[in-house]
Amino acid sequence: MKKPILFLIVLLSSFQLMAQSEDQYLGMVRDIIQTEKKAVIAEEVELTDAESAPFWALYDEYESKSYLIHDKRIAIIKEFAANFENLTDEKADEIYTDVLNFQKELLKLKMTYYKKFKKIVPAGKAALLMQIENKIEALIDAELALEIPLLDTK
Repeated sequence: MKKPILFLIVLLSSFQLMAQSEDQYLGMVRDIIQTEKKAVIAEEVELTDAESAPFWALYDEYESKSYLIHDKRIAIIKEFAANFENLTDEKADEIYTDVLNFQKELLKLKMTYYKKFKKIVPAGKAALLMQIENKIEALIDAELALEIPLLDTK
């Protein structure tokens, strides 16, 4: 699993230079991450033939819903960037409240789909899937943390 995750880190930091627009960059990164995540999951989870088709169908459903939620995060980041120079306390509060709502919605999705995955594969495999998802999200979060500046409240 280490090799594909290192690949993701390199992609997140290098493709930004090649993209012509934010949306093009986002699309490229998402496509690559989705492909790499599936490769990591396939390698690590070791599905049986009987588990494979229903698992991947459910995973695609999960990813589709996850992307909709992550679109909200992207909108929050864009809102923060657009208001960064003149960020009021009220706007900062609104943006951070949106961040908390994003996190809550993502957690709810994970809880829902963890239960669904356990109906298809043993709990250990479902937990491993979610652990992989969490590790990849942590890498993305770390990259975002490096790129997004702290508020200047002075």
